[in-house]
This record gives sequence, C-alpha cells and structure tokens, in this order.
Amino acid sequence: MISHPFSEPPAPGTAIEVAPGILWMRIALPMVLDHVNVYALDEGDSWTLVDTGVHTSKNRTAWQVLQVQPLAGKPIRRVIITHHHPDHIGMAGFFTAQGAAIWTSRTAYLMARMLTLDVQDRPRAETLAFWRAAGMDAAVLDQRAAERPFNFSDVVAPLPLGFERLAEGDVLVSAGRSWDVRVGHGHAPEHLTFWSRDDNVIIGGDQFLPSISPNLGVYATEPGADTVGDWLQSCRAFQPLARDDYLVLPGHKLPFTGLPFRLQMKISNHLAALERLRDHLIVPRVAAECFEAIFGREIAADDSAYGLALGEAVGHLNHLLALGEVSREARPDGVWEWRRR
Repeated sequence: MISHPFSEPPAPGTAIEVAPGILWMRIALPMVLDHVNVYALDEGDSWTLVDTGVHTSKNRTAWQVLQVQPLAGKPIRRVIITHHHPDHIGMAGFFTAQGAAIWTSRTAYLMARMLTLDVQDRPRAETLAFWRAAGMDAAVLDQRAAERPFNFSDVVAPLPLGFERLAEGDVLVSAGRSWDVRVGHGHAPEHLTFWSRDDNVIIGGDQFLPSISPNLGVYATEPGADTVGDWLQSCRAFQPLARDDYLVLPGHKLPFTGLPFRLQMKISNHLAALERLRDHLIVPRVAAECFEAIFGREIAADDSAYGLALGEAVGHLNHLLALGEVSREARPDGVWEWRRR
C-alpha cells in the first residue's frame, strides 16, 4: 500500500528535509494542479536543484526568497531537469544566467529548446489538422484557430546553447550519494528518474506520482505516438527494481512509499481503460467520443481538461492501433473514425 511519511507540504518560502542533504520545496503553478515539487541537493559549498517550476515574475521572486532561506545563500551550480515540460524546466534559464549548468536527457533538452524557439501567433496548419482529425468540438476548434496558442516561451526562460547529458545507465553523484539514472517514457520522452545506491531514496519526477495519473497525451509534433504503450512498458520495466521501502520524491503531491503497489495500480488502470475502449469501439467513434470509456466521465468542450483529454484519448487509440486491435478511416472532413477489428 501507499503511505506518506510527510503529511503536509512545505509552506511557501520554506523547505522540509526529507533525507539527509535533500530539501523539498514547492513552487506555485497557475493551473488546477497548483504546484510542482522541487528538490535541492546539498553539495557542501553549493546546491544542485531538481526541477524548477514555470518562469513567471512571481516564481522569480519565490526563488529569490528560497535562495536566501532555506538555501542559505549558497550558489546553485547545477540544475537537473527530469523532463521537458514547462513546470519542470521553466526556470532553468533563470539559474543558468546565474552560472548554473543544466543536466538533463538529450531529448528533454532538445524538445524544450525547440519549443521555446517556435513562437506562434496562431496555431499551425498541422496542429489544426490534428485537432480536427481527433474530432475536436467545432466551436472550440474555431476559437483556437483564431487565438494565439500557448507557447513554451510564455513560461520557459530562454535556454542556453549547451547542456550536460544524462542517459540510461549513468551514475550521478550528488548529495553524498551515487544515483542510478533510469529512464521512463510515455508522459514525456526520456524522462529521468534517479535511484540512490546509498539509501532508499528515489527522485521520480512525474514518472512516479502517488495519487494522480500523468497525462499520456499525443500532439501534432508526433501524431502517431504510442504514449500508452511507452508508459506501460516503462512501468513494467521498473517493477523488478521497485521496493516497498523506497521513499519516492515525486514531481507533484506528497512523497510516498509503496512504489510496487503504485506501479501495478498504474498498469491496471490503463489496462482497464483500454478494455472499456475496446467495447466502446464496436461502432465507429472519433477520439472526442471516447472520454467516458477512457476516463469514466464525459468531459465537456468548455472543461479546462478538454484539450489534455483529447490528446490522451488519441494516445489510447494509437496503442490499440499498434496492437492491431482497431482500424481507423478518415472521413471526407478529415476526422478519423476508429473501430474495433
């Protein structure tokens, strides 16, 4: 079972020492999921940070407060990024401007740098075609087509030209420990996790969350991605390595123990969703008609989760397509219809 050794998160501007030399802090997010966990690893004369929060003036101020206390004014010399999403890499450029180096996976760095440079005034034709193919509500599609889309550069500070690469099988030395670098996929490509050889601590990012499921969305950048297949494969690969006593430091929510149970829960949840989706596809459906089958509830077009749900619905459908269990056919209007074989 899952348990939480720390019942409350750190208050703004404070930290909790979750293991010797490891501080847990929180940075606010301007969304329903209103925080991201960040960690400071004590290197003696400096700090290594793991993840950073989005880049906003409010968060620049928050970090300036944290750097005075509880980081005691010691410099931040290294910033490790678990994956390329803005809530994790957003402030990294703020710290490199102060002399820190970015360490992350090659894919995470290249994805983030590419997206920060790709500033759009209106959605690209490929993005509109992807949304249309998924069956996006016509009114939502028309509204989005006329609006400036979300750009990484809105909440991600400019990234430096270079970075230090971390890859599967590497050993990271930090906070008096040697950490095995293990890579997951599905939520983000080449998502880094860190497993201490010297005690029972894991830094899990969004690969290991205690109570929420990370989004497994598909986007126009890789419309055929099998994010659900990648996720299931990663969860199964981590299972032989997991122990109940590991203290997992996640990207959101509370640190927890019980990783074997959580991994099996995540696998079971998606397998159950896929089974419901198979039954749902006895008749042809578009991706936007599959929300209840996958998530157990309908998601209205004006729901803030609508776009994320649409991408994840495509992810589940792509997985069944990769398994050869469904077929799809494009209608004259460009919308894909999916049917169980």
